Amino acid sequence: QVQLVESGGGLVQAGGSLRLSCQASGTIFRISTMGWYRQARGNERELVANITSGDSTNYAPSVKGRFTISRDNAKNTVYLQMTSLKPEDTAVYYCNSNARLGAAMFNDWGQGTQVTVSS
Repeated sequence: QVQLVESGGGLVQAGGSLRLSCQASGTIFRISTMGWYRQARGNERELVANITSGDSTNYAPSVKGRFTISRDNAKNTVYLQMTSLKPEDTAVYYCNSNARLGAAMFNDWGQGTQVTVSS
């Protein structure tokens, strides 16, 4: 099991920026697809962005051009740089790690960090 610890959430005004970080334990970070998901109150959890072990990225249409996901394999850390934040970005943001190692599948979640964007 991979332990994921998120940080960087908080309260920001609309138009502002935040950077989320997620540090992973263990030795499979390099082969993992890392993702950021979010869940607003009353809504289902949704994918925000992910990045593969080969650094391919994928973004939800609602954040494309405003958010950037990146990873630092030396630090076992994935980042989500969020700019031009909107009130509708308010949610709990979760880090996810997904990997396959031989026949074993790994899918782990962080505890979540709250992002609140005021209008």
